[in-house]
Amino acid sequence: MPSIKAALSKPFAKYIAKRINRWASKPIETQQAVFDNLIAEAQTTEFGQDHKFNTIKNYEDFASQVPIRDYEDLKPYVDRVVKGEEDILWKGKPLYFAKTSGTTSGAKYIPITKESMPTHVNAARNAILMYIYETGQSKFVNGKMIFLQGSPILEEQNGIKLGRLSGIVAHYVPKYLQKNRMPSLNTNCIEDWETKVEAIVDETIDEDMTIISGIPSWVQMYFEKLIERKNKKVGDIFKNFNLFIFGGVNYEPYRAKFENLIGRRVDSIELYPASEGFFAFQDKQNEKGMLLQLDSGIFYEFVEADHFYDENPNRITIKDVKLGINYVMIVSTTAGLWAYNVGDTIMFTSIEPYRVIVSGRIKHFISAFGEHVIGKEVEYAVKSASEKLSVAVNEFTVAPQINPDQGLPYHEWFIEFENEPEEEEEFIGQLEYALQQQNSYYLDLIKGKVLRPLKLTKIKKDGFQTYMKSIGKLGGQNKIARLSNDRKIADKLYQLKLTK
Repeated sequence: MPSIKAALSKPFAKYIAKRINRWASKPIETQQAVFDNLIAEAQTTEFGQDHKFNTIKNYEDFASQVPIRDYEDLKPYVDRVVKGEEDILWKGKPLYFAKTSGTTSGAKYIPITKESMPTHVNAARNAILMYIYETGQSKFVNGKMIFLQGSPILEEQNGIKLGRLSGIVAHYVPKYLQKNRMPSLNTNCIEDWETKVEAIVDETIDEDMTIISGIPSWVQMYFEKLIERKNKKVGDIFKNFNLFIFGGVNYEPYRAKFENLIGRRVDSIELYPASEGFFAFQDKQNEKGMLLQLDSGIFYEFVEADHFYDENPNRITIKDVKLGINYVMIVSTTAGLWAYNVGDTIMFTSIEPYRVIVSGRIKHFISAFGEHVIGKEVEYAVKSASEKLSVAVNEFTVAPQINPDQGLPYHEWFIEFENEPEEEEEFIGQLEYALQQQNSYYLDLIKGKVLRPLKLTKIKKDGFQTYMKSIGKLGGQNKIARLSNDRKIADKLYQLKLTK
C-alpha cells in the first residue's frame, strides 16, 4: 500500500516543476530581476558604498565598477565579517561561514546569509522532486536515505556559526525526512573518515536503503566495505536502492565501477553545490547537463577560459553565452559575494533551458607547453579507453613531466585500476587517441615533437586514499585534482611509494 508521503510527493513535485519551468522559460528577465535585487539590497553595505552601487543603473555599470575577484582579493572584506562587523558584504551578519580549505590563504570562510541559506536547501529538494515529476517514481521516499557528508558539529565565532557546508545543510533536513535519514547524528559527528565509514556500514547494512548520496570516490569506499561484510553486490544488499545522487566530480569515470559494485544500473541525479551557492542540478534523466539555477539569488557572469588571464577579459551575461565554449563562471550572490571567481570552468550543453556541465577548474589544467588540457578532456579519455577495453578505473590524476631524465617531455597519468588492462600499450594508445581527438593543441605538440605520447604510472590499490589521508583530506567533500600544472601531487605519490 503506497504511503501518504509517497502519494503527496507527486502533486508537490508537479507544483515545483511548474515554478521551475516558469523562470527557466524567462531566463533573461529572471536574471535581470536577481541583478536588480542584489544591487538594491546591498547599496548601504561597505562594499556597496565602496563600489558606488547607488550609481549602478545596468550591468555595464556593474562590470566597470566591480572587478572580478577571487577569495584572496575579497579577503580584506571577509576578514572584517569574520571579526563580527555588520553590513560589510551584505546586510547585517551572515548566519554561517562555510569553512573550506584554501590554496594560498589557509582556511577560506564563505558567508551564508539568511537570504542565501534557503537556496542551498531548496535546490537539493527540487532536484529530487524534478526526478519524481519526470519519472513518476516516488516509492523511494518510504525507504532510508543516506547522505555521506561532513560533521554537523558547528563552531561559533563572533556570533557566527561555522563548519563544512554539508554539515551546515544537515541542520536543515525537512522534518518529514528526519525519520528516513541516515546515518545517525552521533555517527555523522565522527571526524575520522575511516572510522565514520565503518560506523555507517554498521548502521545501514540491514536497512532498506533506497537513496544513497555523496561524492563518488567516498561512496565507493562505503560500497566496498558493504561488499566486504556481506560478500554480496550492493544491489543485492539493498534491493530497493534505485537512486544515486552525487556531486563534486564527474560521475562518468566511476560509472562502470559503480555498476559493477551495485550489480545493476541505477538512476542518478547530478548536483552542482558549492559553498558559494547551489548552482545547478540535473533536471532530466536523458538530457546532458544540469539546469542552471537562475532564480536563486545568484547573478552569473562568464569569461572565456582561454582569455581569462588577459588584461581586460570580456565579461558576458547569460544572454550572450554559446554552446561548447569553456567559460570561467563568475557569481554575485545574496551571501555578499561580488563578481566572485568560483574557480570552476563550465560549458553550456543547452540554452533552452540553460544547462551546464562542469568542465574543470581554472587552476586545474595542464598548459605547460600551451596545450590547455582541461578536466573534461582527461575524464572523457579515461571513460572512452575504459569502455573500449572493459577496464575499471578507481581514481586518477595527470601531471606534466617537463624535465625527464631522457627524451621529450610528456604528460604522466597516475591511474589506480580496479582491473588492469590486459594490453597496457593498447590502453595507453586509446587514452592518447581520445585526448588528441579532443584537444588540437595537444595533437599539434605531439606531431611537432614538442611532447611525446603520455606515460602511464600505475598506483597501488587504495593508493589515492593513502595520499588523501597523508595531506589530511580523506573523506567529506575532498576530492583528488584530476589535473595539475605542476608535479606536487606526482612527487608526493612517488615519495609515499604509492606507485607500482
